[in-house]
Amino acid sequence: MIAMHNDDPRHAPPHNDPATPPRAGFLATLRAVLWSFIGIRRRHDYEHDTRSLDPRAVVVAGLLAGLAFVLTLVAVARMVVGS
Repeated sequence: MIAMHNDDPRHAPPHNDPATPPRAGFLATLRAVLWSFIGIRRRHDYEHDTRSLDPRAVVVAGLLAGLAFVLTLVAVARMVVGS
């Protein structure tokens, strides 16, 4: 049988580099996005986030948080107006 060698970096096994933190979960990503909505973030936490957050998860979390924010504003406005 012929062994196939794949040089594609997307299929490489994950390397355990102690300098690279593990990928953050979705709740950690959501927390980072919510902190960014407020605009308050320590430099150390920001640098950690840039190494550990998945950009696609940040986009999804940002869209969900933005949608929740807009829906909350609409609900409050309807309550105030009384419709």
